[in-house]
Amino acid sequence: MRRPMTDEFQSYRDRVNQQLQLHLDQASSEKLLQAMQYAVFNGGKRIRPLLVYLTTEAFDSPILLADKTACAIEFIHCYSLIHDDLPAMDDDSLRRGKPTVHIKFDEATAILAADAFQSLAFDLIASDDQLTPEIRVDLVRSIAHAAGANGMVAGQMIDIESEGQSISADELELMHNRKTGDLISASVMSGAIISGASPEMRTNIQIFGSALGLAFQVKDDILDETGDTSRMGKQRGSDAVRNKTTFVSIHGLDAAINYLEELSLKAIKSLKPLGESGAHLINLVNFNTNRDH
Repeated sequence: MRRPMTDEFQSYRDRVNQQLQLHLDQASSEKLLQAMQYAVFNGGKRIRPLLVYLTTEAFDSPILLADKTACAIEFIHCYSLIHDDLPAMDDDSLRRGKPTVHIKFDEATAILAADAFQSLAFDLIASDDQLTPEIRVDLVRSIAHAAGANGMVAGQMIDIESEGQSISADELELMHNRKTGDLISASVMSGAIISGASPEMRTNIQIFGSALGLAFQVKDDILDETGDTSRMGKQRGSDAVRNKTTFVSIHGLDAAINYLEELSLKAIKSLKPLGESGAHLINLVNFNTNRDH
């Protein structure tokens, strides 16, 4: 019998939580540290660092080589969530059922905490003496591209500009590939870079990351329509209230569910060259398909 996802991956979550705390302790301002800790330890699923660990292991490399990179990517993710919630962007007061950072503290502290996360992320990778300088440069380049003006930030810009407007299915997919998919792709690519994977395997893992990243967003859109508010930590139908275009609003619920299955199958097929080494990554795909929040 397959173990529940929470059991199967809990040791990885425990590991990254310990590492996150270790590196957060470097902050010199008490209020800034409190805001950063609040943002990090606010109930996240740790999908991105989990992907770094699982991909590193899938390529038969020691997991300790991935510790700082896993933390770095989670810090980038945290910075993006703080910014997303700000009044100038999505203006959200709740994140995972709790007050957002700018509500819990104040707007200035939230902005500075997000800035600190981004700087800390790249400092961690640059100073990781377990990795060769060449690997560190490749990691910085990959993550910076995924998080920057042609990646996550571009996706957020499209999201802001499209709110209240009707956009096409292609534009919606582009937005989510940038806003969500690129950092997930960078997470799996980081494991491949750390492990010195071949160009062919990097291509496969890139396909996996792209498909999984979009699958996560499609699932989020489905849950916005069907999920339990108490489980999700936000109101069901919040995207519709904001007049946001989603995969469900464009294609309908049944077609969105079918698209989720198609993306999940694509992700799983891309892992075939890994054989049994890709089993945990496949289980993560299945977790996304079946999650309720």
